[in-house]
Amino acid sequence: MDLFTGVLPFLHVAEERSFRKAAERLGVTVAAVSKAVRKLEEELGARLLERTSRQVALTSEGTAFLERAREAVAQIRAARETVAQAHRAPSGPLTVSLPFILGPVLLPRLARLQARHPQLTLHVRMSDRLSKLVEEQVDVAIRLGGLEDSSLVARRLFSTRWMTLASPAYLARHGTPDHPSRLERHACLKFVDPRGLTREWHFRESPGGEPAVVRTRAAIDVDHGPALLDLAAAGAGLCQVLDFMSDARLREGALVEVLAEYAAEGPPVHALCLPRRQSVPRVRALLQHLVEEPRAVTAW
Repeated sequence: MDLFTGVLPFLHVAEERSFRKAAERLGVTVAAVSKAVRKLEEELGARLLERTSRQVALTSEGTAFLERAREAVAQIRAARETVAQAHRAPSGPLTVSLPFILGPVLLPRLARLQARHPQLTLHVRMSDRLSKLVEEQVDVAIRLGGLEDSSLVARRLFSTRWMTLASPAYLARHGTPDHPSRLERHACLKFVDPRGLTREWHFRESPGGEPAVVRTRAAIDVDHGPALLDLAAAGAGLCQVLDFMSDARLREGALVEVLAEYAAEGPPVHALCLPRRQSVPRVRALLQHLVEEPRAVTAW
């Protein structure tokens, strides 16, 4: 304990190059700082500072010790802040960015989070573009797909998979495909992304095999995901969507899944935040809530 007692006084003296300024920062006397540093040097068995009437300079041993001392003090301060924050109830403003497609999945979860922590004020920003967390003052951004900014802290929320769906009426009229290669005989309803590109369908080459892209002709294409489900439910053909989009339609029996044994993995869903923000109580509460709560059944 005596060894650590002198670390902070030494650190301040080394940074200020002055015992007087170090004493002012610590709120103690110059004599107390000098005694603490001298005691530290005795414990270490090495001289850390060269003192003259005009200046204070670091010895080679002092320079080496200063680097490690800074690291140690920074870690202790961070640990103290983490422990202190752990006992604080989540409160205050919390800004969350969501893409539109994930709104029906995550908005009910956010509502339950706010009900659990009524001191939170949630600001939800719906956008399909990538948010700039610092510039837009976003605490947490939820994103679907690959991660590009390695400077952010990412928490995986859940996985997805592609589902190929059709109405029972359509399958009764046209039959049920038993392999992705049979899709060329069917009416395919396809999604057009904001760039104007038609999204091709994803399957596995064989049950449990490697993923592959299957190109089919679009009988109808549409630039709105839920509209694909409307068209498929109306019997216009087959569509392929991410699993979380289809829960309600499957539950109602309006759609059924086909080619399930060839279903491919979809893009994962992550929560992103700036480094060290995950320890802030309101951010930590959100991340824990999103990870721990089972994925909500959606109703588009």
